[in-house]
Amino acid sequence: MQRFEARVHLATVALVSFILAFTAARIFTTFFPDRVLMSGGLHIHHFWFGIALMAVGGWLGINYRHKDVDVIAAILYGVGGGLIVDEVGLLLTFNDYWSGLTWTILGFLLPFSLMLVLFSRYRKKITDELDEFATSKLSFTLGIFLVALSVGFLLQTNNPLVIISSSALTVIGAAIVFLFLIQRLMKAREKKSKLIFSALTLQE
Repeated sequence: MQRFEARVHLATVALVSFILAFTAARIFTTFFPDRVLMSGGLHIHHFWFGIALMAVGGWLGINYRHKDVDVIAAILYGVGGGLIVDEVGLLLTFNDYWSGLTWTILGFLLPFSLMLVLFSRYRKKITDELDEFATSKLSFTLGIFLVALSVGFLLQTNNPLVIISSSALTVIGAAIVFLFLIQRLMKAREKKSKLIFSALTLQE
């Protein structure tokens, strides 16, 4: 059976490059807001450079398998992603570079990326600890709390962002409760099966 190799170091390089590129773009735009690249009457936003860098990084990563080329590809891909996300508010609103949407998306994207990196490196330990947590009473309490809290927000707001995030929390909380109940049911059946097996063994 073919095994997939998780190259966590490249994911980490890409993530660090992403963060540095985003930070550099924000700092540059803050201090030099009027410094723009004009060509033929067109304002060339830096997300175009981001797209180009991601394309080159992806092409290198697909076509070559060499440790130095892989690192360069990861850097280009990460930097390109940082430049694109820096202007995601502008892209979504068509005129507001300083839109809070940029920070909202970044706030979701970074934790998700970090989770992928950590899960790739410590998959066994994480899954074992999650399995242990899923069967604890603390997970059940947390699930009920998340559902109650998010439903409370849903009933008292018309804000789309709050509605989306609260709905997501409701689903997560319900999933935690459901997983807890399933795990408890499976353990109860397993315990019952062991008792029956022990009883039959003693009879023999």
